[in-house]
Amino acid sequence: MEAVCEQVHGGGEEEGEEEEEGEEAMLWSFQEAVERQTQQIGASACGATAVVDVLKALGVDVAPEDADRCVQTRLRRPEAPLPDYLLSRSHAGATHAQLIRGAREASGGKVAGRFFHLHPRRRVGLVRWLARWIRKGAVPVATMNMQLAAPEGEEVPDAWHHQLVFGVAPGAVFMTNPLDVGSEEEVHQRLCSESVLLIRREDVLQRLTPDCCLSSLSDPLWKALDIEGQVRQMALEEERGPDRPKSAHVTIPAAYRSGVTLFALRESGLGRELLEAPELPLL
Repeated sequence: MEAVCEQVHGGGEEEGEEEEEGEEAMLWSFQEAVERQTQQIGASACGATAVVDVLKALGVDVAPEDADRCVQTRLRRPEAPLPDYLLSRSHAGATHAQLIRGAREASGGKVAGRFFHLHPRRRVGLVRWLARWIRKGAVPVATMNMQLAAPEGEEVPDAWHHQLVFGVAPGAVFMTNPLDVGSEEEVHQRLCSESVLLIRREDVLQRLTPDCCLSSLSDPLWKALDIEGQVRQMALEEERGPDRPKSAHVTIPAAYRSGVTLFALRESGLGRELLEAPELPLL
């Protein structure tokens, strides 16, 4: 992290530096982020963890268990049969709506949130847009599909993720839980995702039994992705032997929407501005 910070703030006055100064804004310094960030408070509770830090940044102290109760984090059901397991995966954790409600309830109505969709693609410079709101005092939380922009050679992550954004600099976004920096391009890609989730092959096959019936997954979103057909294909691939190509994942609908939730004190001028702000324009 320190090396990256040095790289972002490194010396040298390049052309356009004055313009880029408008793209830097910090809620916390790096040292403050180290000291103040909340580590993941429980399974699938990245959303509730982000809410704890949002309230902290806005001067409202709330116990992590109270934030989690207000967010109503949903858990995976790993011991369930395949259809119920897939349903649990599609809702595990929290949506941006749960974060907004959780922050409002945990703060006793003092904090309001506003979600900005970034999918489909919007006409926005992500870092510059975040910097403008951070300088006004808003606290951003990014809801990202971490299965996009996975580093080459690394395993595709298993979930979406909510992270508080404690600052931005030209080309960089700084986040907590874990303390991390992402390039603007990488973060923007993860913030612009369809609402789908990849389920690992082994997680499907170990729950696939001869009497498994996926017809109960009858919601139009599930039908559109042909979950039954995907699982059937995966089972056929097993029968064809170890040397044949195999599907790595089954794609299911996800409850989440990719984008950024901005939080502020409800009764402040900023709170009113947030709630009245228009959606970001489509490309």
